[in-house]
Amino acid sequence: AEQQQLRELIQGASDPQELLRVSRGPALSSNLAALAIARLARLAREQRLDTESIRGDPRFQRLLGTVDAQISQVWNAPLLQLLQSLPALGLARGGHQVRSVEQEVLWRLRRLPLRQLAQLAEHLAGQGHDGLLLPEVLRKLELRWTELDGTRTVVTLMAKVGHLSPALMERLEDKALELAEQFDPDELRRVALALALQQRRCVPLLRALSYHLLQKPAELPLPVLTDLLFAYSKLSFQQPQVLHRLSLELQPHLGTLGPAQVSRCARSFASLRWLSRPLAEAIAQYSLDNVQKLSVTQLCGILVSFARLNFQPSSGEEFFSMVHEQLQGQEQQLDTHLLTDVVWSLCVLQQARPPHLHHVLSPEFQARLRGDTSPRAQSSWLKLLHINATARLETPGYQGPFLPPEALGGDRDGDRDKDREKATPLQRGLREALPGALGGHDLVRHDVSTVYGWDIDAEAVLDGDNKPLPVRDFAAPHLPHAEGTKPLPPGARRVAVLRWEFPQFSSRGRELLGRGSMARRHLRAAGFLLAEVS
Repeated sequence: AEQQQLRELIQGASDPQELLRVSRGPALSSNLAALAIARLARLAREQRLDTESIRGDPRFQRLLGTVDAQISQVWNAPLLQLLQSLPALGLARGGHQVRSVEQEVLWRLRRLPLRQLAQLAEHLAGQGHDGLLLPEVLRKLELRWTELDGTRTVVTLMAKVGHLSPALMERLEDKALELAEQFDPDELRRVALALALQQRRCVPLLRALSYHLLQKPAELPLPVLTDLLFAYSKLSFQQPQVLHRLSLELQPHLGTLGPAQVSRCARSFASLRWLSRPLAEAIAQYSLDNVQKLSVTQLCGILVSFARLNFQPSSGEEFFSMVHEQLQGQEQQLDTHLLTDVVWSLCVLQQARPPHLHHVLSPEFQARLRGDTSPRAQSSWLKLLHINATARLETPGYQGPFLPPEALGGDRDGDRDKDREKATPLQRGLREALPGALGGHDLVRHDVSTVYGWDIDAEAVLDGDNKPLPVRDFAAPHLPHAEGTKPLPPGARRVAVLRWEFPQFSSRGRELLGRGSMARRHLRAAGFLLAEVS
């Protein structure tokens, strides 16, 4: 009865002095002392008390001594609370008291209920624990994962602990697949987010999450919409029904989002190659209505997203006038790669102006990229080739500068050899079928890298009667190094065979890609007839 009275006093205490006075009670056990320390840590956190004065109080030291003398008699729950409370009160992690508690927990791991084991793992992972305890806890969870039966525990472990143990994360994915039907929308969001942040593209689980998400009848909360969109984009997981629902339900909330969120949503849809015209129109209108709130970087993100989707807003004249106005004088402040992306996007959307082309095609700008072998720099250099092609083929009044001839070939021959090694069935079929259809290998050129930055799967020359001619006999201004010198005969035409492989989309899916649109325009402007296969 006396211990029960003391326990109620500890649990109801609202003043640290009440808890410290407990240390003098004759009925104080190590278990109650642990509860008192845990309650003291909670009050210190809630009331923002000075923990140094608490640590220096002799009554607090008496509580510590009572726990230390009989630590084996402390129950599991108070022991785990004590493990969290001692560092919160400022005791050193390497100190005797903390190490003693950790050692006791380590000895008891096999006997801990799975729920307490999961809570312990979550706490240790959140604190960045680097001792022996956390790896041992993770190992025990890996061995006992079949005991997991609650969605909350599974979701929490995936979000907070999964990144520390790939083996445990695999078990958690299996358990999440089993429990997917029971997840509420927020748990679906947290699981998808955990997969995205850990770059784990578990397709069976993503499909299950998508299916059960579509079964939820109620309108999804805004955080669920934005986080799911981010997760699917991060994992490059296209699920048309889910993306349709996300875009449909996101549109009414667009006005409540901040500029950074709107720009992020636009980039996510673009990376997924998913165009919802009503949502894209709403984003364009949002940009016009909130131009003072949008930073230049955020506006650039929206512009690049529109270009990747080849989207022209219905308010195009007003929108692009605003874009040009905001970009004016900002060239020096933008990152080299971002500026390249912006001008490339303007070229895709046919809105580039000579000053933009002049700036990125100048020798000074080229020098920033030259010598950089990073993937980002290689991508930017390829975009410079596209910009250079726009300047030559689509901008009659532009007088230069242009990229030098030696920069137009690049190192793409090596990349082409690698691509040939991993050719798709469609590519291999083209290489085998075209020489037979045309009448000989000298009548077709395969895997052509043009000075415009576009690769052609095959090229042929047809005379006025549509008969194939030896393609290597003729001058080829689209190649860095031409093999022939003869001009094309009157009426002859070059034919470029382009391959499009987007199995996740309908036949019109390729029309959504700004790159494809630009490639067609450039090649037609260079005199090619296009033959497209998919």
